[in-house]
Amino acid sequence: MSGPGIDYAQLRRWPDVEAENLFAHDAGDPLLLETALAAGLPAGREIVVVNDHYGALTLGLAAHGATGLRVHQDALSGERAIDANAARLGPELGLDLSGAYRHLPLGPELFEGATLVLLQLPRSLDALDEIAWHAARWADPRVRLLAVGRVKHMGLAMNEVLGRSFATVTAGLARQKSRVLAASLPRGSAPDGSELPPARFPLRAHHSVAGTSLELRAFGATFGGPKLDPGTRFLLEHLDGLPAAGEAVDLGCGNGTIAAFVALARPGLRVLACDQSASAVASTAATAAANGVADRVTAVRDDALSALADGSKDLVLLNPPFHMGNTVHAGIALKLFADAGRVLAPGGELWCVWNSHLRYRPQLARLVGSTRQVARNAKFTVTVSTKP
Repeated sequence: MSGPGIDYAQLRRWPDVEAENLFAHDAGDPLLLETALAAGLPAGREIVVVNDHYGALTLGLAAHGATGLRVHQDALSGERAIDANAARLGPELGLDLSGAYRHLPLGPELFEGATLVLLQLPRSLDALDEIAWHAARWADPRVRLLAVGRVKHMGLAMNEVLGRSFATVTAGLARQKSRVLAASLPRGSAPDGSELPPARFPLRAHHSVAGTSLELRAFGATFGGPKLDPGTRFLLEHLDGLPAAGEAVDLGCGNGTIAAFVALARPGLRVLACDQSASAVASTAATAAANGVADRVTAVRDDALSALADGSKDLVLLNPPFHMGNTVHAGIALKLFADAGRVLAPGGELWCVWNSHLRYRPQLARLVGSTRQVARNAKFTVTVSTKP
């Protein structure tokens, strides 16, 4: 289905990874937009769009005349993809798509006065819980939250999570393997007198690894929450040979485990922690503060290492993801390897942990440099790749 002048098939994922089995929209996008249109759109400044992967919802609304849209993407690549699609498609359609919306962080400014929230359901229940809480806390009491997902990825737990923040939650009929959940009556303003529970985030956990005590923090959309990832644990247990350096880059920092660990292990080391997830960057900053190393850990939001110059760093540490949304795909890992190789100075090293069955060693050698194995067990491999 296409909105007036919007052909969803023309949307691109760029600058995110593109491949034949990765798509910039799904059947849930038109279903959610149709549901919102059928109920009647409020003024654009009252509409919030959350987790719109590549712009199908935002630009679809703009094509229906909505302006002043407020949009939140946890992933920086998603933000940039919406902007790129708007800039490319707008002139072709004679529409100012780029001027119809603005990006905002998850918080009061995003939701204040909103009467309609459109949401692509996240994979994580914690992410859904945090979004729903913010919407219930800051939006207009009349707000309707409409959330769409693929049926195979949905469960009753999502209704229960929405029910913590909203007194009424209903599910629509499935269409093309997608379904819309509708939530209304924010707790704290609902007629039943129910109160909105206190905010849960950041989540907290204590861990010990390689003789180091770690306090981890995580906001809702941070992959793995405050858990200690087993692959990351394996990497940290084998960093004895880490070269001397004044600064390390923690690429894809997540909840900040690697950044905090190496900062604690080497008091003279500064760490630049990068992630495209706004939630991960906030989590890493909170983890650094909880471990007393906030003065030496700088967390920044970046698409891979796009803000860093070629040949500018001597040491990069990485535990790459192997999922793109709900799809297992090596593209994101290869993108990170290539950018690490670009940023490393001659003689610089990439320390990497990866699932052994993925057999990344040839790609690391091609994209970074000579690669040797440091450690291996039944599940994980730690390697060091040296830039020639």
